[in-house]
Amino acid sequence: MGHDLAQSGRGAGTTPPGIPGGRVSGTGATRYAPEWLALREGADAAARASGLLGPLQRHLEAAASRPGGAEPASGRSALVIRDLGCGSGSMGRWLAPRLNGPQHWILHDHDPDLLDLAAARTPRTAADGSPVTVTTERGDVARLTANVLSGTSLVTASALLDLLTRDELNGLAAACAGAGCPALLALSVVGRVDLTPADPLDAEIAHAFNAHQRRVDQGRRLLGPDAVTAASEAFACHGLTVREHASPWRLDSGPRSLPCDGTGRTQRADPCGSGIRDPDTGESTLLTEWLRGWVGAARDQRPDLEQRADAYLRRRLAECWAGELQVVVHHMDVLALPGPTGGSS
Repeated sequence: MGHDLAQSGRGAGTTPPGIPGGRVSGTGATRYAPEWLALREGADAAARASGLLGPLQRHLEAAASRPGGAEPASGRSALVIRDLGCGSGSMGRWLAPRLNGPQHWILHDHDPDLLDLAAARTPRTAADGSPVTVTTERGDVARLTANVLSGTSLVTASALLDLLTRDELNGLAAACAGAGCPALLALSVVGRVDLTPADPLDAEIAHAFNAHQRRVDQGRRLLGPDAVTAASEAFACHGLTVREHASPWRLDSGPRSLPCDGTGRTQRADPCGSGIRDPDTGESTLLTEWLRGWVGAARDQRPDLEQRADAYLRRRLAECWAGELQVVVHHMDVLALPGPTGGSS
């Protein structure tokens, strides 16, 4: 994703608004506003690769049936699921009700406010009605080891991989392999965006944005859109079987009708930020926030683009207001399963 924002503006140590991204970035912690995480949650849920759940559930059931397999050290039969860079907990809200059996979620993030929010909003029942419990751990996911993951049934993350370095990603793969733990890593950007209608500046903005995603941040070279390939290679190198599945955001625009304002006039919901927002859907607002962040990151990377990028953004926001703009932001979900064969598929 991967891809988030801390505040409406961009600043040191923050990812521009609307850029899919993780919430823990090694040494450079970034804070994301709950409002942004809430805005993107519907698009995330629609995009997540549900096709990976079948192989995952079968693996978890098989592991639980083996002596010593997938059970926590305490001997409880609950699945132990660690959600890395959990943010407001959208992965747990999506996944917990789709998995069978008792579950214990351990939420990891550096932001204590987000941890509290995520824990409070974690579902309490699984797909089959089994109980779901939750605890939180504040800290840096780049420092997880096989010992820390011992007894863990599953590691999850959303919009995180592109904010890691290659060494950090390799460390995560090694930790999962050492603990015999599968990983479901969702919503990583792959560097491709499709906009309809096309604009002559699309390719240049996209190229600058991708370069920004690969920037050096506090001495750390971020993987950006190379993260999915790097993750598949790293987990396969450590003997896990890797599956990839597309998980694109599909964003549409269009004026929305709101109830009359008391004068008899029907209000129009301006997706370009007039302050009137549709209470039933955040999609158009998400699209405009994503646009502002996407173009803003490109402009930050290429200051020489400033005037053309500003004009481009005005054109695109006007198309959004007119209901003419459609965007597909391509992501990929990765499932890595311990097994005897390894490799990628």
